[in-house]
Amino acid sequence: MRQDEITKRRTFGIISHPDAGKTTLTEKLLLFGGAIKTAGAVKSNKFGKTATSDFMEIEKQRGISVATSVMGFEYDGYKVNILDTPGHKDFAEDTYRTLTAVDSVILVIDSVKGVEEQTRKLMDVCRMRHTPVIVFINKMDREGQDPYQLLDSIEKELSIHTRPLSWPIGIGSTFKGVYNLFEKQLQLFSPNKSNISEDVFDIENLNDVELDKRIGKDAANQLREDVELIDEIYETFDETLYRDAYLSPVFFGSALNNFGVKELLDTFVRIAPSPLSRETDKREILATEENFTGFVFKIHANLDPNHRDRIAFCRIVSGKFERNKFYYHTRLDKKLRFSSPVGFMANEKSILDEAYPGDVVGLYDTGNFKIGDSLSEGEQLSFKGIPSFSPEIFKELINKDPLKTKQLEKGIRQLTDEGVAQLFVRQPGNTKIIGTVGELQFEVIQFRLLHEYGASCIFQHLNFYKACWFTSTDKVMLNKFITQKSQYITVDKDDRPVFMAESEWYLKVVMQNFPNIEFHFTSEIKKVGDN
Repeated sequence: MRQDEITKRRTFGIISHPDAGKTTLTEKLLLFGGAIKTAGAVKSNKFGKTATSDFMEIEKQRGISVATSVMGFEYDGYKVNILDTPGHKDFAEDTYRTLTAVDSVILVIDSVKGVEEQTRKLMDVCRMRHTPVIVFINKMDREGQDPYQLLDSIEKELSIHTRPLSWPIGIGSTFKGVYNLFEKQLQLFSPNKSNISEDVFDIENLNDVELDKRIGKDAANQLREDVELIDEIYETFDETLYRDAYLSPVFFGSALNNFGVKELLDTFVRIAPSPLSRETDKREILATEENFTGFVFKIHANLDPNHRDRIAFCRIVSGKFERNKFYYHTRLDKKLRFSSPVGFMANEKSILDEAYPGDVVGLYDTGNFKIGDSLSEGEQLSFKGIPSFSPEIFKELINKDPLKTKQLEKGIRQLTDEGVAQLFVRQPGNTKIIGTVGELQFEVIQFRLLHEYGASCIFQHLNFYKACWFTSTDKVMLNKFITQKSQYITVDKDDRPVFMAESEWYLKVVMQNFPNIEFHFTSEIKKVGDN
């Protein structure tokens, strides 16, 4: 039975540059999966409490995703788990961590803008992890780039081989639909934002006169030429090459109009890998193993603003997760039991009695978890490859309301536990320094502190170049360094000492003057000597 549960699961992330249509595509996949009743709820509130992936108030106001959402639904005998990621570059760190929890990826590209900077960075992470990628070229109903040019730029700029599995008939004002090369089907386009299009015809032979009747002689002849050319210049689709992350199948459509989405989903569930094995510091864990293992890749406080909850997102790697069973927390070296584990449908949660490899389980947390933590049935292991976040911008957190000091303290601790930012405290004075990878994170922190904790704050810019964790086997030299550089020493939220370098030049000088001190440029626990 366990093998059946593993085989039917598909856990994937949706990634894109901002505004490419990623959240819209996510919603349409939910629509096809029957998880929501009406599309269009992301950009509009008129559908009431229809579940969508952007649930935080700031996301609704700004129209962007700043936190990863987890959604699951059943489709055609498969259990599909979608992890919708932030598109904005300031929140790329959350996306990078999320990519450790998926087995494959759908990359959304805007047909008008083509490959953009954030797309390249996201593909770098996928390539690093050998994650299979399906490409969905969106907004074909707009005046965009030529399909051949788009595929050329994808291959060149993202360093991947492509193979179209569907092909557009026209573009923008001349867009008539797509021909599904995989299923030999013609789907005619009609703008349709709220329902599912059924205008699909089986056309095995492109020389069939039925094609001319449906789309016109000129468009039919052009499609015949295109399909012949595709077979000549693009590699034949091979499922093994796709799963080995060498070849990316490509689909064309318009997510806003529900067009091309079903073809994408139907092919995805057939070819995408079921839950894969994961590396630990001890050995490789196979999805088929009997004993349960999993790791925390995300922590989110106040998922429900009405209840001050904190949830750790745990990706199940092997075995069967069961409610109320004790599991071993390897970092804390203690056993924990979870009485109310939850599954997700955007901001809707439901209690789970059991879950299997590939599933993402929400564990209510009172402060036991950090990002990267591992759970097992007793085996001491730590999963590899959870990226740690490296701050680039530093600002002092200034409390505007001394009466709300406790709320501010609690809020900033919880938000930094989520991985939104790094917290450093400098003494004397208990000065709180926040480090992020982008300016927008400060806006989100300020907004959430006010609306979720009632704490008002402002930020003051600090001229720091890099936060450097440091260790040494020479305790005397370590104490000397801390004493001499006390004005630059802070502690992170786990009370580990951190040196705040003002410039690249100054950091080099300090490293030369203290050769026995080892500097670390990530906050990854294993690299900075934490237990």
